[in-house]
This record gives sequence, C-alpha cells and structure tokens, in this order.
Amino acid sequence: MARRPVDMGDPDRLYTVTQGRSRPDDETFDLVTLVVSECEPTAGMQSEHLRILEICRHPTAVVEISAELRLPITVVRILLGDLQSTGRITARHPRTARSFIDLPDSALLEEVLHGLRNL
Repeated sequence: MARRPVDMGDPDRLYTVTQGRSRPDDETFDLVTLVVSECEPTAGMQSEHLRILEICRHPTAVVEISAELRLPITVVRILLGDLQSTGRITARHPRTARSFIDLPDSALLEEVLHGLRNL
C-alpha cells in the first residue's frame, strides 16, 4: 500500500478561514484542553465556527475537534480563540498533580479498580 502525503488542506482556504492569521493570539488551547459550547450556533456564523459549537455540545478535546474538522491544530486554535473571545465557548484545562503527595493513594485506586471489576 502506497503512503499518501499528509493533506494539510488548501493553503488559500486556510488563509481565508483564519482571516490571514497564522498563529493564535495566546497559548490557551493545548491538545488536551476540553472545550464546551456556551450557546447555540446563530445565522451568519462562519461554517467552521458553527461546526465547532455543534461538536462541543459535550466537552471535547482540541485534538478531537481538529480531527473532526480535518483542519490543522493551529487553524483550530485560532478559531477557538475567536469563539472564546466572544464568550461562545469555555475551555477546561485538565488538572495535573502538583506533586507526588497530591496523587491519590494507590490502595484507594486499587479498591476502586476491584469495585469496578465486581460490577
């Protein structure tokens, strides 16, 4: 089976979708940031914004949005920034443990695992 090159989309189309921007305004959205719609799509919205609002009715990771839209991550991050600046979405960043002490006790996790297996 022959390998196909990665399709990054038509550069002219991507330029139009992002209104000429090549970088997001900030670094709010990483690959695992969960995005949630805060409103319904409205008439006259850009089609990509509309699709993002539909996809994000339930918390969805940025990487999943990119895959669903078949757009590069950078383009999706720019579009998400547009929606966030107008209050149409919120971003939820995954929690990380500050230190080893903040992690749950392994005995507790083991009990939960056994409980789930017994269901």
